[in-house]
Amino acid sequence: MPPETPTLRYPRLLSIAGSDSGGGAGIQADLKTFCALGCFGTTAITAITAQNTTGVRAIHAVPVQVLADQIDAVVEDIGVDAVKIGMLHAPDVVRTVAAAIDRHRLATIVLDPVMIATSGAVLIDATAVDVLVRELFPRALVVTPNLDEAAHLVGRPLAGERDMEDAAQRLLAMGARAVLIKGGHLAGDQVTDLLAQAGGERIWMRAPRIDTPNTHGTGCTLSSAIAAHLARGLGLADAVQAARQYVRGALEAGARVRTGHGSGPLNHGYAPVAMLRLPL
Repeated sequence: MPPETPTLRYPRLLSIAGSDSGGGAGIQADLKTFCALGCFGTTAITAITAQNTTGVRAIHAVPVQVLADQIDAVVEDIGVDAVKIGMLHAPDVVRTVAAAIDRHRLATIVLDPVMIATSGAVLIDATAVDVLVRELFPRALVVTPNLDEAAHLVGRPLAGERDMEDAAQRLLAMGARAVLIKGGHLAGDQVTDLLAQAGGERIWMRAPRIDTPNTHGTGCTLSSAIAAHLARGLGLADAVQAARQYVRGALEAGARVRTGHGSGPLNHGYAPVAMLRLPL
């Protein structure tokens, strides 16, 4: 008898981001997160970095045609249910990604505007920021800057929740459809994030700060977890809440583990779920 025709598929995620040789952030963190949340991960690498837990030593750009070819190869064969976009270091890279989004009509996009590494290293060309805002903010379902990135985007320091709300309004006015400003860099025993949607409510999310030196890749992990939960069928607000819970669990599970001599990674595999199977 001929084999039975498959009628199932996995939730399919595409990460368009840089590679972290230390394994804690970027493409590597995204793939670990996708797998831990029961999704099938694919990648389009924008740059290769030489880095570890103490910092970034070098960045080597992938040619934009190779980047476009990676996206095309994945979408045309495997398909994509949601996209996470991370490190885009130059204007031509941003434009290449924007063109691919339009070419393949990709709709569910989480944009993490990676600009500054945990170590403090600058990861984006200054001229690329305006292009990023113009080309990708309107195309993304949600933009997820941390406090420093949001401050960079709006051009002033953010010192508290009122500043976060003002910045969210500014970013929405700049074309974002929804913004998640991550307030982990604020001082205090509580971590506060703000989800703001154009024409919608403001959702404040607060939780006790987790005492850990291992925070490398937290932003990458959160944005990829949001994308994974969107691919699994959750709405945006629920996907953000579920992603925050996953990240908090990964932080707690990795808090007492030493990996390297700087800011170590999260424990992405602390509670993996089986790969989900969805109808074709």
